[in-house]
Amino acid sequence: MATGTARQGLRSDADIKAIPVRRPWRWVATALVLILLALLLTSMVTNPRYRWEIVARYLLDGSVLNGLLLTLEFTAIAMVIGIALGVLFAVMRGSSNRVLAWTAGGYIWFFRGTPLLVQLIFWFNLSALYPTIELGVPFGPTFATLDANTLITPFIAGVLGLALNEGAYMAEIVRAGIVSVPKGQLEAASSLGMSKSMTMRKIVLPQAMRVIIPPTGNNAIAMLKTSSLISVLAIPELLYSVQIIYGRNFQTIPLLLVASIWYLLATSILTAVQTRIERHFSPDRDPGEPYGVRLRRNLTSRRAHVKEER
Repeated sequence: MATGTARQGLRSDADIKAIPVRRPWRWVATALVLILLALLLTSMVTNPRYRWEIVARYLLDGSVLNGLLLTLEFTAIAMVIGIALGVLFAVMRGSSNRVLAWTAGGYIWFFRGTPLLVQLIFWFNLSALYPTIELGVPFGPTFATLDANTLITPFIAGVLGLALNEGAYMAEIVRAGIVSVPKGQLEAASSLGMSKSMTMRKIVLPQAMRVIIPPTGNNAIAMLKTSSLISVLAIPELLYSVQIIYGRNFQTIPLLLVASIWYLLATSILTAVQTRIERHFSPDRDPGEPYGVRLRRNLTSRRAHVKEER
């Protein structure tokens, strides 16, 4: 009797029909977005003023590719130096030594408070303020004297402007990651007799990486685009390269589309790399089985299946 009642209950459950919640406005919004995208694509294809044949001609032009490589070079150098400076000044700002903390705070305040374009032009014209750069003991002997015009080339000025500005933002990012580590971790490390430097390297920074990585990836993508500002220094990076070309043939829009396509491609690659790194440092990441173990198991099961078929 009980069994029959249970079966009857199962049948009644199977007869229940779940009615999904109707969301008409979602479909309306989707239709509007699709219509707008269709109009945009149609305009881009049918409007002859885009001059897609010019875009195709210069997309793989030698000067454009050289400009792209120089843009990537500036991005990599500025990010490496900026990250190193960010870690240094973040540690200094958290120091109990007031001189170090105030110095780090002043650095961050100045380079975040002034426009990057102003900083680039300042470094490029540093020789107007210091014609010669002397290395030595303050109020003492001078060991070397350098000509600022020879030392501060447009390339060096661009690297200084981008890297020092990035270092100020990275300092705040790293500091946020350090602050996110519970104080109990520091107390535990101190009770084990670990020094402050070892605690920072072994305990704090590895745990802070999951907070540091996402904004650092965003900064790397932003740096790739921000590097276009060095075009004011007449450095032939990607934007300046297309500016030179459309200054000769007056095809401004097609050449700007060429630059935009390469920027979009580069940022897409950096975004994919950032996603992989974030997954690696995610606390919820499931490492799973190694690839070799999965491959051997799949091959073994495949061979067994083939033998059964024979």
